[in-house]
Formats: sequence, C-alpha cells, structure tokens
Amino acid sequence: MAEVRGANTWREELASLVEDTGILYTGEAATFSSLPPFNPEKSTAMAAAVSETDHETEPPETLKEQVTEFLKSWCEMVLELGRGCRDILQQTVVTEDSFVVQKLGGPVARVSSRLRFLNEFLPEDRDPVHAWPVIFFVFILAFSALNLNGGHDGLAPAVKKVLVHPPSASRIQLPDGRHLAYREIGVPADKARFSLMAPHSFLSSRLAGIPGVKIPLLEEFGVRLVSYDLPGFGESDPHPSRNLNSSAFDMLHLADAVGVDDKFWVLGYSGGSIHAWAALRYVPHRIAGAAVVAPMINPYEPSMTKEEMRSIWGESLPRRKLMYYLARRLPKLLSFFYRRSFLSGKHGRIEKLMSVSLGRRDEILTEGATFEDFWHRDVEESVRQGNTKPFIEEAILQVSNWGFSLADLQVQRKCYRNGIFPWLKSLYSLAECELAGFLGPIHIWQGMDDQAVPQGMIDHISRVLPGATMHKLPNEGHFSFFFFCDECHRQIFSTLFGSPQGPLEQATNGGEILSEGDMEEQSLATDSTNK
Repeated sequence: MAEVRGANTWREELASLVEDTGILYTGEAATFSSLPPFNPEKSTAMAAAVSETDHETEPPETLKEQVTEFLKSWCEMVLELGRGCRDILQQTVVTEDSFVVQKLGGPVARVSSRLRFLNEFLPEDRDPVHAWPVIFFVFILAFSALNLNGGHDGLAPAVKKVLVHPPSASRIQLPDGRHLAYREIGVPADKARFSLMAPHSFLSSRLAGIPGVKIPLLEEFGVRLVSYDLPGFGESDPHPSRNLNSSAFDMLHLADAVGVDDKFWVLGYSGGSIHAWAALRYVPHRIAGAAVVAPMINPYEPSMTKEEMRSIWGESLPRRKLMYYLARRLPKLLSFFYRRSFLSGKHGRIEKLMSVSLGRRDEILTEGATFEDFWHRDVEESVRQGNTKPFIEEAILQVSNWGFSLADLQVQRKCYRNGIFPWLKSLYSLAECELAGFLGPIHIWQGMDDQAVPQGMIDHISRVLPGATMHKLPNEGHFSFFFFCDECHRQIFSTLFGSPQGPLEQATNGGEILSEGDMEEQSLATDSTNK
C-alpha cells in the first residue's frame, strides 16, 4: 500500500512531459488583473492594419496576367483534346481494317505516288511524312496573315488594275474562217526590201514585235515588221485544236494575205521561238532566214543528254518546274494559277508572273517607267479575252511532242534507197539524194546573264544545230538585249540584212516598176556606157 502511495500521481506524470514554465498550479482560480480590458474598436483597427500590410507585400493580379493564365490553361486543354482525338483516330480510323482505309487507301496511295516528285524539294534529312504537314500548316498561316494585313498596309504601292482597251488591230480571215489580228510597222509593202514576221512570246501580244524599235531604223534597212496575235490572244480568234503545224501555216497565210509574195524572215523571242522553229520545219520553202533571241526548247526533249537535262532542271526555279510538270501531266490545274496571277485583273511584277529570275541588267531595265508602261499595255492586250485556254495551250505546246526535233532542221543529205535498185543506183550516182533540213541562215542571240533560259537549252541547241550562228552576249539578260536597245536592234538588222540600203525605189520604165535585180542590171549598163 505504501508502494502504491509512493507512486507519482497523474498530474505529476503530465507535468513531467512538458517544459517547466515556472508557473505553479495551486488549484485556485486564476486572475488576469494585469491584462487590459477588451476593446472591440481597437481590435478591429489592428485587424485592418494587418490586412493592409498583407496587401502591400502581395500586389493584386492584373487583368493581363489573368488573361494570360486563362489562355495558357485553354491551350493546354486544347492540346490535350487534340492528343485524345489523335489517339482515337489512330485506334479506330487509321487501322488497316477500318472502313476509311479500305475505301480511300488505294486512291490516296496513287495520288501520293504521282506527287512523290515533290519530295525532291525537301532536304535529305527530313521525313516527308512529318515535313509536308508542317509546310502546309505554315503556308495556311502565312496566307491568312497576308489576307488579313494586305488591306491595311498603307506603305505598299497601289496595285494597278488591268484595263480593257477598244479594238484597234487589223485582221485577216484565214481559210478555216478564223480571224487573225496583226500589226504592221516600218516601210510599206511595195517598198520593203525585207519582210520580218514576229510571233510573240507567252503573255504577250502583237504589240510587242521588237519592243522599242525605232521606225527610222526600220526604214534605214528597208524592213517591214509584221507581228500578230497567236490564236486566242489579243484580238485573234481561238483555234479549236492548234499545234505547231497549224501555227506555221497561220504565219504563212498571214504573209500571203498582207502581200508578202517572196520569202520572208522570221523572228522568235523567248517562248515565241517555238513558233519560229515550227516555221523552219513546216514551211521552209517560204523562209529566207531566222533570228532567234533567248530561245526556248522542250524541257522534256528525249534527245537531250543527262548533263543538259540536269542543267535545265537544276537552274529552273521551283515554281517554273511546277508549271512544266502541270502543263505536261495536269494541265487543267494551270487555270487555277493563271486566274490568281495575270488573269486576276491586277498587274504584277514580270518575274513573278513569268516565274523567272532577273539578272542585274534585267532588274535595271524592268524598274524603269518606260518598260513598265510597255509591259502593262502588252499584258492588257494579251489577256483581252479573259480566257485561260490559249495560255494553257501555249504551255502545253512547249512541253509536249512537237512532231519534230531541232536536229531535223540541220542541213543533211538524205538519200532514198528503198529497194535494191535505188541502192545500186546510188552507188554510182547521187541523183537520188537531196539536201534535207532548213537551208537558210539561222542566227541565235543569247545573253550570258539570262536567268530565264537555262544554259542546258543553249548547249542542246548548239549541239544539234552546229550550222546555226550563236551570238553569246556577255552580261546581257533575258530582256536587256531585246527591249528598248537601239544598238542591239541595229546589230540584229546588220547581221541579218547586211549594210542598210533603205527602202526600194519605185523606178519606172514604160509604166513598170523595176525589181531590185533589174535596177542592178540597169546600173551596171549605165556605168559601162559612161566608161
């Protein structure tokens, strides 16, 4: 019992667990006489002071921060939603046994195989499956930004609209009933020493001819320049199914209609050169000679070497290569691009509309007001009819089978040896052989700084037409030699026609007009009499 009493009580056990504060509990009621009486107003003031101190240490959140946090949260939710949708599509739609894959898998695979050539434009270390979605997404964003900001850019120059002019061309009626519009400058038909027919290039018209050529220069050389609108361009009627053969005979019928009775010269510039080549091939008996400036050929010509092909496709702009491909494989899609460029009703830079690069001299030339006025007027006449068909036809003509190759124009001896008797006869006589190809002179002018005509095209022409005279022009571009260059025009005429002799004189003898040969004989007879 004594041991039990000697044990600590519960109060002592509890006191041993806490720190000794020095206050002894005696069991009496505790009094707090030293504390002041409670004051409610003073307590409220102290709480307000504490609240103001908290607000000073933690500034309030601005509206911008609230919006930013909301957008972050919203983007995170959209991202998670997109990931969920992607997982659902991968697990249900993109599987091999899904209805969508079974129905669309084959057509999508065929389209992908036809568009596989576009992968050549990607870097080698990029996977097309990941690269093309990013490219299309960025393209859509850029296109949207341009559309939104295009109308608010006050610093951009005003875009000129394409104007419609009243008809002004002379026209002839062709044997098939179509009408062909043409323009004639220089000396009159009865005084012309030389007649020069000039088909225009792509996105051009009869107004081009030789851009900026002076009338006194034409008269000095006695030249009659006849330029005309290709079918469907300008004021010429469209052709239901034109090709290079029909193009050559249109030129021939025009020459006959305007009074060119003898042979005439043909001038082809850039895309118009394909019509000059066609004239040399299909109506060579009426062609005296040809002048070709910055010539174009078929980029798919099968006789080209690998080096020439590599040069042509390596130097062309991506958009240019795309136009070539569409013209050859999907020509109907060209209408989409044409409607948004030169047929949009607005003028644009020539290098953008033609998908070409410009050299230094070309840039200086095209920035001038003279060139801009001429270019705008020429384009307005070219797109007068507002139809994409003639432009698509012109693009197809360049990249399709011409029906001949440039090698066919080279002069060569052709012998007919069908059968054993003609062959035996040819061993002893050359009567069965004749010269084939174009027998007249061919002069080609090409600028060495031409960014529109790849060097591979010039190499191919030089190789298959060794008889043609190639004039290489250092530092000249695609436009600088042919447009508004008096010395260049004089150089072309001097090369083709020799020394200037002026127009023919209408010397009469008994009421008859003497020809050029008769006048030379009369002059020689007079000189001998005087001696």
